[in-house]
Amino acid sequence: MQGRAANRHAAFESFECSVHAPAQAARGARAVIRRAIEEQAMLAGMMLIGSAVTFGVWAGRNPLVVLNAAARRPTFVGRFGLTYGAGPRRALDVYLPAAREPRPAGGGAPLVVFFYGGSWQRGRRGDYRFVGEALASRGCVVAIPDYRLYPDAVFPGFVEDAAAAVRWARDHAAALGADPRRIHVAGHSAGAQIATLLATDSRFLRAHGLDKRDLAGVVGLAGPYDFLPLEDATLKRIFPEPVRDASQPIRFVDGREPPMLLASGLRDATVKPGNTVRFASRVAAAGGAVQVRLYPGIGHALLVGALGLPMRRFLPVLDDVAAFVRAAPRAPA
Repeated sequence: MQGRAANRHAAFESFECSVHAPAQAARGARAVIRRAIEEQAMLAGMMLIGSAVTFGVWAGRNPLVVLNAAARRPTFVGRFGLTYGAGPRRALDVYLPAAREPRPAGGGAPLVVFFYGGSWQRGRRGDYRFVGEALASRGCVVAIPDYRLYPDAVFPGFVEDAAAAVRWARDHAAALGADPRRIHVAGHSAGAQIATLLATDSRFLRAHGLDKRDLAGVVGLAGPYDFLPLEDATLKRIFPEPVRDASQPIRFVDGREPPMLLASGLRDATVKPGNTVRFASRVAAAGGAVQVRLYPGIGHALLVGALGLPMRRFLPVLDDVAAFVRAAPRAPA
């Protein structure tokens, strides 16, 4: 693998794969010294965020509260509690870049609809302010919707809610300064399953007059894309037997998916990286465009936590996501 100073997006088989790890053979004394400094800075950053989160938990706080506290910076303008449908869980928050960049010739900023995780059972959009701040700081408009959770909903109810949120984003993109043809869906954990299902099984978006090709891209962080058979009794209730097979994004890949960035931490014991590798391999085999990022030393929660401050100063997750979103071509007209 090449060092980060060069091209860290090295080709792996038929899809891109980049493993961020210390260089095995840095060339020249300057490169060795630079790498040592970067590694020490990364270690210090990991110790800092670990200490902050540990203190937050010790003080009775949700670790997400600690991350959100660091997101109180003038990098975004928020519009909170906007509704995209009927019902208390069909609401979203929008984060606009505080410093508007000049609009490209083709339209406005990219718009990322981010779906949080929580085993399809828990989560609140307000807990992910740090994600909205992170992407808004890189020039994206961000929408973070709530969606119905178990036991109030089972599959496919939460995916249907997600499709309605994407429809709302498409309809309001121009008014938010975004380009309707630069809409990305993204998610972490269960949210990545939801995002990739929207991008593979067009039935959900078609119910709202859209198609998966109306998406400019997909970002999946530590997503379960191929997780059958189920062993957990609660998950069996969330995914009833008659529709269980239809919950697997990997089963709908046909090569017509929008470009994808799939990332996983190699220390993830919750959703093992094999999900990402199998799904990416299926997309690549079908002729789709997919990039993979595998991060040594990162577990399940830290992968999304790395988007926030101060962790993003030491880990490249936000850099990789923002670069993918910026580079993705506009969806077909």
